Amino acid sequence: MESLLDGAVKFMEEDFLEHKELFESLGKKQIPHTLFVGCIDSRVVPNLITNTMPGDLVVVRNIANIIPPYRTSQEYLATTSAIEYALQTLNVENVIICGHSNCGGCAALYLDESKFKNTPNVKRWLNLLDPIKKRVEGFLPDPKDIARREWLTERLNVINSYENLLTYPDVKAKFRDGSLKIYVWHYIIETGEIYNYNVVSKSFKLLGVDR
Repeated sequence: MESLLDGAVKFMEEDFLEHKELFESLGKKQIPHTLFVGCIDSRVVPNLITNTMPGDLVVVRNIANIIPPYRTSQEYLATTSAIEYALQTLNVENVIICGHSNCGGCAALYLDESKFKNTPNVKRWLNLLDPIKKRVEGFLPDPKDIARREWLTERLNVINSYENLLTYPDVKAKFRDGSLKIYVWHYIIETGEIYNYNVVSKSFKLLGVDR
């Protein structure tokens, strides 16, 4: 805890002053250009991997970077309402859906029910990915093929979130006319590589290789 407090003091005394004009400009308004939907995993740092500054990104994070299908409800829909706000009120120009390697949420799909004794809400949340689990088990029936299973699950998961994003109001039309750009990423933590999903060719390609 002491290191966190020291970090906060350093921010006030050094880092804030370095970007003082930026923070002053952000004091009364925000005009972010991108919605970043990512996992709560501590190893995924949105501003770091996108090289962006405060005010650039609206960040929505949850277990396994899931975008549920759009719906209205009397329940409290945190992820859905945050995405709705970013799209309809902040009018972001881009959406990044970022999954990652060694995703604990994706891996948890294959755990025994007993593992969720103390985390029933986590289990309920991951039920959104049951169709993906069934697809993966159809492709890879061998339960020992864990590495391929995790890789495939992570990639099908971000594709599924992309497809669900298209169910949000106006998204499909804006995506088609180019006023909203959508990027679907698979971030490899141990190498720093980011693979982008091409919705036309339906394949992942390493970012930057054609530059």
